[in-house]
Amino acid sequence: MNMNPSKLAMVPFVSVANMMKLVHSIGLETFLKDVATEIEADFARWEMFDKTPRLGSHSDVGVIELMPTSDGEFYGFKYVNGHPKNMAEGLQTVTAFGLLADVYSGYPVMLSEMTVLTALRTAAMSAVATKHLAAPNATTMAMIGNGAQSEFQCLAQKAVNGITHIRLYDTDPAATAKCMANLAGHGLDVTPCKSPQEAIEGADIITTATADKDMQTILTDNMVGAGVHINAIGGDCPGKTELHRDIVARSTVFVEYPPQTRIEGEIQQMDPDHPVVELWEVITGKAKGRQSAGEVTLFDGVGFAIEDFSALRYVHNAIKGTPFFDDLDMIADPDDPRDLFGMLQRAKG
Repeated sequence: MNMNPSKLAMVPFVSVANMMKLVHSIGLETFLKDVATEIEADFARWEMFDKTPRLGSHSDVGVIELMPTSDGEFYGFKYVNGHPKNMAEGLQTVTAFGLLADVYSGYPVMLSEMTVLTALRTAAMSAVATKHLAAPNATTMAMIGNGAQSEFQCLAQKAVNGITHIRLYDTDPAATAKCMANLAGHGLDVTPCKSPQEAIEGADIITTATADKDMQTILTDNMVGAGVHINAIGGDCPGKTELHRDIVARSTVFVEYPPQTRIEGEIQQMDPDHPVVELWEVITGKAKGRQSAGEVTLFDGVGFAIEDFSALRYVHNAIKGTPFFDDLDMIADPDDPRDLFGMLQRAKG
C-alpha cells in the first residue's frame, strides 16, 4: 500500500453510535448485501490470505478470542467474546472490536466497534452460503433462536437471496415477540411458532442461532426433510453444538476453514476425517455445491477471520468523506522518529 506513516498519526475510530449511523446512511439491506459481496470476493481469493484458527481463551462461563488474518496489503484482527450467561445479567452475549492495519508501515488505519458489525457480517456470511448451497427459488426460512442475531439473519436472506417468509421459534416466547416486532415493516411474512417442528414445516432453509455453551440437539434427525439447506451458526466453540450428529452424518457439510471448524463446529461430533467441502472452493468453482434436489446441505458456520477482514475493509472505505468516525491519537509521532523520549519530555508543559 506504501502509505506515508506521517499521515497516519490519527486513527479513525468507528464507535457503536457511528456504526449505526453509517448503516442507516447506506441502508440496512444495502449494507448487508455489500458486506456479502465483499465476503464473496475475498473467499474467491482465499489462497492469498494468511489463515489460522482463532486463538481462544476458554473459561467455565465463556470464551474470549482473537481472530487475525492478512491479504498482504492489510492486516486485520477481531477481539470477540462469547458469554451465554451474560444474557441473564442484562449483558450482551457477544461483544467485539476490530482493527485494520497497513502491512507496509505496520500502522493501524482504523479501529472499529464490531459488536454490531459482527452481527451484520455473520448474517451476510449465512446469506452467501445459502446463495451457493440452497435449493433454487427457496422462499421460506425457519429461524431457530430469536436472539441478537435473528433479525440480521432474516434480513440478509431477504436482501441477498429474496427470502419472503420467515418462521420463528425460540424457547423464550419473549424473544420471538421481540424478533417479530423488529421485523415488522421490513417486507417479510413472519410467523411465530410454538416448537422447532412447527417452525421448519415448509421451510427451504433452516438457520439455527442459539446461545447455550453446551452440546445441544436443537434439531433431531427426524425433523429435517430432504432438500433442506441448514445454516448452523450457533455452535462456534468446543463443546457447543446445535444439531444431532445423525443430521451431520447424512448432510453434505460445507465449512469455512476445516482446522477451525473441526474444533468448534457441528463436525466436532464426528470422526476427525469426516468429509467436508470448503466453501471457497464452491464459490470459485473448484468444488460442487448442491448436487441434487433431495440433498441436505449444511453450512457449519463458526465464523472466520477473513469474514471480519472483509467487513472491516468495507467499513474503512465506506466512512471516507463521512462524519461517521472520530480521530484517535493512538500513534506516537515525534518530529524525529528516534527521539520518542524527547517528545515525552516536551509534553511536561
